[in-house]
Amino acid sequence: MSLDGELPPLLRTRRIGRALRFLPSCASTNDEAAAWARAGAPSGAVVIADQQSRGRGRFGRTWHSPPGDDLYFSTVLRPSLPPRAAPPLTLAVAVALAEAVASQGVEPELKWPNDLLLDGKKAAGILTEMVATVERVEFVVVGIGVNLNARHFPDELSARATSIALAAGRPVERAPFCAELCARLEDWYERFVDGGARPIADAWKRHARLFGKPIAVDNGRARVQGVAEDLDEEGALLVRSDGKLVRVVAGEIA
Repeated sequence: MSLDGELPPLLRTRRIGRALRFLPSCASTNDEAAAWARAGAPSGAVVIADQQSRGRGRFGRTWHSPPGDDLYFSTVLRPSLPPRAAPPLTLAVAVALAEAVASQGVEPELKWPNDLLLDGKKAAGILTEMVATVERVEFVVVGIGVNLNARHFPDELSARATSIALAAGRPVERAPFCAELCARLEDWYERFVDGGARPIADAWKRHARLFGKPIAVDNGRARVQGVAEDLDEEGALLVRSDGKLVRVVAGEIA
C-alpha cells in the first residue's frame, strides 16, 4: 500500500493531513502546496512526494531528494495573524519536528534557524514560505525534508548528512512517522496561534545546544562572532559580541 493509503487511518489530527495529496514525483512539494493554497486548499492541507527533482532548502540550495523511504512534506497553514507576528511559526514547526524525531528513540538537536541534527549531522530541514498582504497572512507553506532511511549520500554531503535510521540503527516506517509529525505540528501550531511566541521560543531552546558557546553567523553580507546567549520571541538569535548584545534575524551558523 502506498503512503496515501497508509497514512489517513493513522492520523490523530483534526486538520493537518486531512486534505492530502501524495505525488510519486514532483519538482518541489512547497511549489505544489503553494499552488494548491492559491486554489483554495484548507489550512492543514498536506502534499507529500516520493521524489523531488528540485527540492529546495534555504538560500536557494537543493535538498537531496531521491526516491524511496525519506519524507518530502509540505503543509498549508492559514494563521489569522499580521505578517510581522508570523516568523516564530518556524520555531513551532522545529519543536514539532524535534518531538517527532525523538519519538524514534534518538536525541535531536535544533540548529538555528531551521535545521535538525543527529550526532552533529543534518537529518532534517525546514523551509517556510509566506504569502501575505500588508495587513494579514494569506497562507504559509511549511516544507519539511526528513532523511528517514537514507544510508548513502552524495560525496559533497556525506560528511555532514545523516538519517534517523543511521542514528537509531534500524529502519523507520514512513507512514507512522508522518502521522506523528502531523500530530505534533497541529499541537504546536495551535499553541503558537493561541498562546503567542514566548512558550514556543522556550520550547525551542530546550532542544538546542548552542547557548553559552562561541559561534559565527554569516548572512551573506556580514559575519557576527561571539557567544550565543538567547533566542527572543520573534526567533532572532541574540549573540554577545565584543561586549554588546547583537540581534541576528537571519543567517547561518558556520
